Amino acid sequence: MALLQPFYSDISLGKPLPLSVLSHNPTNPGGGRRRTETVIFPVTGKLNQMRTGLMKCSAVAEVGEGLSEEEVLLGYTVDEEKGVGVVADYDWREEWYPLYLSNEVPDDAPLGLTVFDIQIVLYRDGNGVLHCYQDRCPHRLAKLSEGQLIDGRLECLYHGWQFEGDGRCVKIPQLPAGAKIPRSACVKTYKVRESQGVVWVWMSDKSTEKPEKVPWFEHYSRPGFQDFSTVHELPYDHSIVLENLMDPAHIPISHDRTDWTAKREDAQPLLFTVTERTARGFAGQWGKEKDQAMLNFLRFEAPCVLQNNREFVDKDGGKQYFSALFLCRPSGQGKSMIIVRFGTTKRSFLAKLLPKWYFHKNGCKIFEQDMGFLSSQNEVLMKEKLPTKELYLNLKSSDTWVAEYRKWMDKVGHGMPYHFGHSTISLPKEPAVVEDAPAGLVAGISSSLPAKGGTGTMHAPNPINRYFRHVIHCKGCRSVVQAFQAWKNALSIMTLASVVLAILVSGRQWKALYLVSTSFFLAGVYVCSAAIAMNTENFIRKHRLL
Repeated sequence: MALLQPFYSDISLGKPLPLSVLSHNPTNPGGGRRRTETVIFPVTGKLNQMRTGLMKCSAVAEVGEGLSEEEVLLGYTVDEEKGVGVVADYDWREEWYPLYLSNEVPDDAPLGLTVFDIQIVLYRDGNGVLHCYQDRCPHRLAKLSEGQLIDGRLECLYHGWQFEGDGRCVKIPQLPAGAKIPRSACVKTYKVRESQGVVWVWMSDKSTEKPEKVPWFEHYSRPGFQDFSTVHELPYDHSIVLENLMDPAHIPISHDRTDWTAKREDAQPLLFTVTERTARGFAGQWGKEKDQAMLNFLRFEAPCVLQNNREFVDKDGGKQYFSALFLCRPSGQGKSMIIVRFGTTKRSFLAKLLPKWYFHKNGCKIFEQDMGFLSSQNEVLMKEKLPTKELYLNLKSSDTWVAEYRKWMDKVGHGMPYHFGHSTISLPKEPAVVEDAPAGLVAGISSSLPAKGGTGTMHAPNPINRYFRHVIHCKGCRSVVQAFQAWKNALSIMTLASVVLAILVSGRQWKALYLVSTSFFLAGVYVCSAAIAMNTENFIRKHRLL
């Protein structure tokens, strides 16, 4: 979602008022009360005047004939203002987080992942059973995700310690003969489950996991329901990703002509109806003001699951279903990972013809079209240290879900490591430890470069690089890139051989034949290079070219 400019420019807001919010969480493993430093802003004085329209920016635009500013902006009721500071029982560890697509988990290597700032490692043992540890060897803290699988066991690549699925160390090469392995030579484990093609992790290591909290999606269990799924790493906070995905209004503008459905001339007011609000999230319907017959149903559920569904009747009178499912995982300050799933009971003829890697490429392109302004939004939130209602100019006709999401953050943010809510914020207590770059640097590069794209080589571990963000997480796309690379190498050799033969032969007909063959081989090299580029190079807007 594009970051809308604040509707004030030079007003001094003063300093936020820190408030220690004490909340009792019965599911808190440590028991007792948890103290969370949350920033709460007063609703009186300058801010109240600003909200009632007494103070405005110097450049004032006409709202529209017959509509007042209050009718256009997403307002705040008295009840909502009284609700500031109300919290719901929530502990981020007592949740299932989407780790990875089941069929993308490597069979021959461990996979390093993070949930918020906790580093974990996921792998399959010799029997194909999934296991999850803290990504830290108890010997010298080396990352186990840098290790390898030996006979179904996870081996640390530093000194060769090996661990079984339950976290016990079963081999230490340096141990003297006859000596027993210390009991403390074990790793912390986390419970994982596979459900509907997704691997979920229960982040609490002190409480029993709750299977009933694993999300279940009705459409994905329907007979004949087909979907394609992708995994993407993104260089901004998970809340910004979810906010962007809740914003249908930006699609015609940001993704104009990306496919046959997005056209900037179709940008229009939208209608939103909130049908449900709970401590676990919210739900409602939305649709175009000009076409109220085609309504979409949106549901957000804790900790970070978003689905957008539609039901319709086809020309034969049959009921069809469409679902866009987004499973987001916080992977550190200014970082996130998302599983995107699009499914339907009826696919178009064109969709059946096109290969899966083409749709994956298009998905990467969509994220890259948003990357510049979403990264800058992440940067502004970290710098300003203000709740979103003091920074966002929300419209009723486009931003209803955004406001609902940030208000939900107000309720549960006390149970998260950090949050940016509608009326409250809680900043990270510790600075991010990122191996690639300090938090915010990658976002700054992405938002400020004129090309709005990645830096470095294709294989560099850079979260604004398409290969790193998606291809390394997708077996299909990796195979496609490798296949096109092999064909390119073979065709390059054939081109060289054809040129040499054309020089050596004396007959005109043979020379002509080899020259024509050379042209075909060169065309093949070009096609393979273009296909590799489609899968690995970032999208760049033409008007941003250097």
